[in-house]
Amino acid sequence: MEALGLGHRFWCGQLPPSPSEAIALAERQIAAAATPVTVVGSSLGGYYATHLAEKHRLKGVLVNPAVVAHLSLAEFVGPQTNLYTGEAFEFRPEYIAALRAIEVPRISRPQDFLLLVETGDEVLDYRQAVVKYAGARQVVLEGGDHSFTRWDAYLDAVLEFAGLTT
Repeated sequence: MEALGLGHRFWCGQLPPSPSEAIALAERQIAAAATPVTVVGSSLGGYYATHLAEKHRLKGVLVNPAVVAHLSLAEFVGPQTNLYTGEAFEFRPEYIAALRAIEVPRISRPQDFLLLVETGDEVLDYRQAVVKYAGARQVVLEGGDHSFTRWDAYLDAVLEFAGLTT
């Protein structure tokens, strides 16, 4: 984003393990933004982005998103380690209820969502996302994995969807 002269339009802070705290932090960033916001999230971040986009009438880009996080993450209650920072944290039972509370059963404005999924996602079933985001612009790619291996090839499409390029 810096290389494109768009660094001032980008925020990617470390979210806390608590879903309520993560949403509150993201909402503070949304409120402070001087220009229209597009939320982008991968995996659990896609679940959060869906909630934020629906609640605040924003555009959302979802990359291999969690669809029913309160169900798929229930088995991870207990001590965990952040895959990126190595930091230890506790995934608490009340986080499951917090995830359930922000679930969006059905998107109301499919045109405001871009879904990017790879069929080789070893963590989440991409087909659940295809069904949940029916009517949204969808890119379904064969192969890949949960990390969305072709991010670089789709960055321009994400920026265009967000209205940051022509």
